[in-house]
Amino acid sequence: MSDPSVTAAATALKKPGAVVLARPGALVEAGPGWFARVTEAATPTAPAPALRDVGRDPRRWPGWWWALLVGLGMTGAGLGAAAITLGPVLLRYDRDYLGMSLHELRAANHHLVHFLQHDRITMAGTMVAIGALYTGLAVGGIRRGRSWAREAYLLSGAIGFPTLFYFLATGFVEPLHTATAIVLFPMFVAAVRRTPHPPRWRLAPEGPEPERRRALVGQLLLIVTGAGLLVGGAVISLAGLTSVFVPADLAFLSTGPQTLEAVNPRLVPFVAHDRAGFGGALMAAAVAIILLSAWGWRRGDAWVFWTLAVAAAAGFLPTVVVHGAIHCTDFIHLAPVHFGIAMTGTGLMLAHPYLCAQASTRPKD
Repeated sequence: MSDPSVTAAATALKKPGAVVLARPGALVEAGPGWFARVTEAATPTAPAPALRDVGRDPRRWPGWWWALLVGLGMTGAGLGAAAITLGPVLLRYDRDYLGMSLHELRAANHHLVHFLQHDRITMAGTMVAIGALYTGLAVGGIRRGRSWAREAYLLSGAIGFPTLFYFLATGFVEPLHTATAIVLFPMFVAAVRRTPHPPRWRLAPEGPEPERRRALVGQLLLIVTGAGLLVGGAVISLAGLTSVFVPADLAFLSTGPQTLEAVNPRLVPFVAHDRAGFGGALMAAAVAIILLSAWGWRRGDAWVFWTLAVAAAAGFLPTVVVHGAIHCTDFIHLAPVHFGIAMTGTGLMLAHPYLCAQASTRPKD
């Protein structure tokens, strides 16, 4: 076929023994996931189950329900981390590990508490973003039997959960972080090991070609943004496990790591835990963004748009706000954040008419 039309390919497959071949040019015009979209269009489906149909027996809960619980758990954990950071900043076990109070930290370096808040707020925002991504993948994808949504969820979690063991390098074990991972990991396993649902998706008819092409550009921008976040998360993780601080951090603190180690030898490992953990969470979110954007582009699937939009708001806005609040506004340091916001905003704006096609154009269940 030289035509990237999903409908034409699906119609051709209805003929007994039919084989559909696509030219490279058609695949380029169609964008990622063309074969999956054609397969979905040619597959008989049923309506997706409602939340009330899940039942009360956990032994019978489907995988998407467990995935939803992980998403909600990550969101709650992120909001809880943000509340702690904006409130006491340090919990009792933090103070016990450091052997210092907030007052003593401020006395050691008047920027240090703000620096810790900036690290932890960005981490909390990323956790909420992961929660939004997992919730969207669970309800919008896994619940409808889309295997690619389960794979995206699995690959993201396979990166995120092992970062708990960063403590082997940093030397600081945070009880709340550990407890959250212990509670959520069995749910994550239950989500991915259950047999996938039979097909239950709904397909919208193909719309205007200019709309599809604009959405294709938006898709590319989201994939590139996700790739940038993945690289950024890897760099931040590496920094947290090695040098800990980047030049912009030391310029903000107006000091060096040797000075901080002289004040308290546990201070740098404490910061390293937050820094490396943030990098790991960012990589997990990035993988979900890349795969959701690459595999989930379907006309009329508004859940994809809102999942990405909520995740972007949760991840980017707290980062910008906290940097402004503590007056850490180095242009080079924040340039990737502003670039990511511009890329994501533009991509979602271009894709909105395609992903959020009017319900009247979609077949009823």
